Amino acid sequence: MKYQIVGKNIQVTDAIRDDIQKKLHRMDKYFVITDDVLCRAVVSAYKVGDKVEITIFTKEMDFRTEVRNDDLYAAVDLAIDKLEDQMRRLKTRMERSKNADGLGRSIAFENINEKTEPKEKEELVRTKSIYLDPMTLDEAITRMEALGHSFFIYLDSDDEEVSVAYKRLDGGYGVIQVENKLLPERK
Repeated sequence: MKYQIVGKNIQVTDAIRDDIQKKLHRMDKYFVITDDVLCRAVVSAYKVGDKVEITIFTKEMDFRTEVRNDDLYAAVDLAIDKLEDQMRRLKTRMERSKNADGLGRSIAFENINEKTEPKEKEELVRTKSIYLDPMTLDEAITRMEALGHSFFIYLDSDDEEVSVAYKRLDGGYGVIQVENKLLPERK
């Protein structure tokens, strides 16, 4: 696994880099390691506390976590614990769906320990169909806020692409836009 450790509002010293990389090595056992696997840690310092964002990029899927804590090293430990929990949940979900061939090609499931407490089975509780009205980003954010949701799917009136407006945990908003068309063009 390749590592990239970046600092925002903080100088990443060799001591910080070595400690973070040493702790991130715990995650190596969970992945089928190839040159395609990249682990990126972004360390941010604020007036009150620090934040650690860890993203592991694999060919099939990405894993991401974000933790704020007053202690930088405690934030790193908590972030890695959250990633390990994501790995356990993914293993359980894929075993239930018998679909370990697709997304699981990058994961070394045999190295993921099960928690001793069985979790309740997660189930789909609602399916919803929507009609995408063309609108601007500002209109989408207004509707999202009015609904009290953290995301809103809409058809962007400027480029006619499906987009998702969402609230960011660190404040502000973000937009995700699809690059592929919903339906292939027919001749």
